[in-house]
Amino acid sequence: MKKLLVYLTVLVGMASFAQTGPKIEFKEETINYGEVEKGKDDGIRVFEFTNTGDAPLIITNAKSSCGCTVPEWPKEPIAPNSKGQIKVQYNMNPGPISKTITIESNAVNKPNGMVPLRIKGTVIVKEEISPLVKKKTFPNS
Repeated sequence: MKKLLVYLTVLVGMASFAQTGPKIEFKEETINYGEVEKGKDDGIRVFEFTNTGDAPLIITNAKSSCGCTVPEWPKEPIAPNSKGQIKVQYNMNPGPISKTITIESNAVNKPNGMVPLRIKGTVIVKEEISPLVKKKTFPNS
């Protein structure tokens, strides 16, 4: 009888952890721009996700840690087993990139339905040498 009670308790406990509802799974939660050149890269990257749940996924908001990064997200519900994208555009200010985009949704598999996405990398500016500038030569000594 005790064994039956233990098995029943474990079974009920496992069933309570089975979540139903929308679930969001990202292909990757961090995108590394690497070293990119200002003027040659548009700063746009895409986070791909899938609703792995059994109910429509609704993304209510996507906000960046600063105004230099602009996210775009689907406004319509994402059906179960369907894919979606969060498009992010960084303004390509020279220097290191380290920004967070917070996704707010009705996903039951994330705390409060929130997912932090990150972009990182470095924007460089290549120096252009004008053909009009003379090379400095030093006399032999």
